[in-house]
Amino acid sequence: MKRLKVVDRNNLLNYAPSDHRQKAIQNHRGQNHRGISRNPRNHYVKTPALWQRVANATSVEPRYQPSAETVRVAKAAFAIASVATSGTEVVRLAQLLFDSFSHPAPAGIRSAPTRIRQLLYRAQPYQIDLQIELRPETNRLIVTGQLLDVSHPDMIGQDVEVTISNRRGSVVKTKTNQFGEFRGEVENSGDLEVSFAGTGGKPIVILLPKALEP
Repeated sequence: MKRLKVVDRNNLLNYAPSDHRQKAIQNHRGQNHRGISRNPRNHYVKTPALWQRVANATSVEPRYQPSAETVRVAKAAFAIASVATSGTEVVRLAQLLFDSFSHPAPAGIRSAPTRIRQLLYRAQPYQIDLQIELRPETNRLIVTGQLLDVSHPDMIGQDVEVTISNRRGSVVKTKTNQFGEFRGEVENSGDLEVSFAGTGGKPIVILLPKALEP
């Protein structure tokens, strides 16, 4: 039986084509194809730095608190999505019957700043009379209203919980009195939202973007 000779690694390279021989030598010396030396420690140095950044981001996340407006928008988006997928009615928007901004003011006061707006809405079983007034010295909106049960003219909307919001985090919860009246103040953000429970407990919502802008 013939013995195979152990061929030295350098001798094998001698038999290889010149291009392959050059690449093999460069790889053995830790160089890339351009002849630039590669430091194998770079990989181990960069990896811990990457994981440190991941750890820092994870530690910051529990302390993040979204703004009230962001939460409100997210909740509204989920409510709309649930309506689209389930086909059930989550909220009802009141129907506008009258808006003082839709009627031109008398000639003598047209140039005066608009600080009062009167509106009339309908949402079964209620008719909602609403007035919005700006208090300039505090930049707050005074919202007054009255709920009338149109299905029972002799009855009024008493002890109905009403929520008034400027849609920017200022929220006031109130309740109608024995005459169905309510009142509340919120910071003037430009927008206004009034909501209360309707038939079956489903919220009735009045949305007024740019509440005091004609």
